[in-house]
Amino acid sequence: MISSVVAAALCIKPRGFLTDRQAGKVNALKQGSRVFAIMRGLAMRFNGILRSRSPEALDERIDGAIDTELTAMMRFASVLRRDIDAVKNAIELPWSNGQAEGQINRLKTLKRAMYGRAGPELMRARMLPLNHRN
Repeated sequence: MISSVVAAALCIKPRGFLTDRQAGKVNALKQGSRVFAIMRGLAMRFNGILRSRSPEALDERIDGAIDTELTAMMRFASVLRRDIDAVKNAIELPWSNGQAEGQINRLKTLKRAMYGRAGPELMRARMLPLNHRN
């Protein structure tokens, strides 16, 4: 028996990074579950797009995910389709979790200190001068 967390991790891990034991589990899951086999295939295709840093096949992969009629993949594909320009930029443009991430977190901390966790209406009310409020 394999937990859903382990199955999900194995679903997205490329074959070259699997241990022999993990590869055996992946093969057993693929043989025992048509859904797992489909999900793994799609995950590996999306992973290939990320590794190649080339979004040309993205539209085709999104269509393939929608055509599976698997609810989770359809939702995932719908979100990708909705934000397609941002997704393509994330694939093509260089990015890092380095120093900029720390700066962004500092800015968030300052914003929270100044304005709290205000929603858009309260933020608008706090930031707009009195004569611009309706």
